[in-house]
Amino acid sequence: MRNRGMRTRLGCLSHKSDSYNDFTAILPDKPNRALKRLSTEEATRWADSFDVLLSHKYGLAAFRAFLKTEFSEENLEFWLACEDFKKTRSAAKLASKAQRIFEEFIDVQAPREVNIDFQTRELTRRNMQEPSLSCFDQAQGKVHSLMEKDSYPRFLRSKIYTDLLSQTQRRLS
Repeated sequence: MRNRGMRTRLGCLSHKSDSYNDFTAILPDKPNRALKRLSTEEATRWADSFDVLLSHKYGLAAFRAFLKTEFSEENLEFWLACEDFKKTRSAAKLASKAQRIFEEFIDVQAPREVNIDFQTRELTRRNMQEPSLSCFDQAQGKVHSLMEKDSYPRFLRSKIYTDLLSQTQRRLS
């Protein structure tokens, strides 16, 4: 599950918008300092691959802000929850963390239900009988693929990304 500090640090837009010039809600920490640290080269590399975007602190924050405008941030939140879950080392916490993720994202009518097919949902439900670090792998893979094929190309064409890229380029002028 996501901790409150990460949520605050990464911040998100609170309403749907096609343009975004105030990066205080997107960039972690101090946005002006973050923009100075973010190079055009780094922001441009986000277009190289979806995984490059997800592995970059500011790229992840910008993508989250974009998904928020699309009302589909649950996909990223699920993917991040799975990444966090895989780091669980306590056997005692494994089952309870798995149950929370399942109830929040996978179960039918979950509050932040992700878009996965019936077979994947059922396989994940069966995996919950004996939770392991890999119990969400198939569902996480489907959600990753969906974001990569659908949301990621739209993000690269979005005002959020193009404005951020312009902002980094303007600094160089």
